[in-house]
Amino acid sequence: MRLLVISSAPFINKEDGFYAYSPYVKELEVWRKNVDEIVFACPFWENDSGLLVSKIPFTIDTYYPLKEFDFLNFLNAIKAVPIMITNCIILFKSIKKSDAIHLRCPGNMSLLGCIIQILFPSKIKSAKYAGNWDANSKQPLSYRIQKMILSNTFLTLNIKVLVYGEWKNQTKNIISFFTATYFESEIEEVAPRNLNEKIQFLFVGTLSKGKQPLYAVKIIEKLKQLGHNVQLSMYGEGKERDSLLDYISKNELESFVFLKGNVDRNSMKTLYKTSHFVLLPSKSEGWPKVVAEAMFWGCLPIVTKISCVPNMLDYGKRGILLEENLKKDIQLILENIMNQKEYNEKIFKAIHWSRNFTIDRFETEIKQIIQS
Repeated sequence: MRLLVISSAPFINKEDGFYAYSPYVKELEVWRKNVDEIVFACPFWENDSGLLVSKIPFTIDTYYPLKEFDFLNFLNAIKAVPIMITNCIILFKSIKKSDAIHLRCPGNMSLLGCIIQILFPSKIKSAKYAGNWDANSKQPLSYRIQKMILSNTFLTLNIKVLVYGEWKNQTKNIISFFTATYFESEIEEVAPRNLNEKIQFLFVGTLSKGKQPLYAVKIIEKLKQLGHNVQLSMYGEGKERDSLLDYISKNELESFVFLKGNVDRNSMKTLYKTSHFVLLPSKSEGWPKVVAEAMFWGCLPIVTKISCVPNMLDYGKRGILLEENLKKDIQLILENIMNQKEYNEKIFKAIHWSRNFTIDRFETEIKQIIQS
């Protein structure tokens, strides 16, 4: 089987091979194991632009470069028209030469892929919608179009659409799914964390407005002002780094708020094992991989009520769900850091739940999707 992957996620061509966003690479390895050949239609970058990347560990013999575009303003929308036409021609030809299609949604390239695949009703298809599948959430028009096409059993035939979370009133081609980071062989006991010592908080992710890293800093700042022994270590890069540094400096938070940049998988595992909480006040998530990883190692998540997160946290029994109101959120966190027994119970439930989702199970599920 020749599988075509259509994605907005870029590949970076370096001297020793192709690189891509590290979590994406881990997932591609699973898909590659189950097909004879895998080819890609996606953008190609000259450098990684600060993206956390890993080398793709298999040979890519065929690829179809797509040119990026956006609709951020009227001028960009006008410029996008010829680019979209060219990309559509490339996608049509690449789909025609492939036995199966895998769409990585949402994104501008997958938007075009969703439209072009309608012309190939007999092709084997799968799609992974990595964004928020909640029909009531506020999302860009292009995202809503992709969700509409993918869930329409008249327009889109012979497809399985993998979405995060469990949602009511879905068409038969929508399948609840997950993403995994660790193998069953990696499971080990984790040491309990004492709330009487310095309480370690982690922020892990892109330093962007959508992830609200400044709100995380303000939460820790307020806890410190209330006399609690807390520390926030922030892992990731992004456009908000300079403004965060400026806020930290102006408010003299340098002794307990730290920007650490990107770190590798093994380093993150150690950090999860030794930290009390992961603090992620994000505005948008699909399957928040960081949350699942933290839970796997007994690091209790403090997150916003978005996408499938409430379901992951069993509506507060496996973590803390933020209200996005500083006063209320501080009170919620205080209730947990002042109660060691309740904290331990939530940690136990979080570990037990998250360890159901391993790479071993993920590989089995992918194999079934490809072969069915």
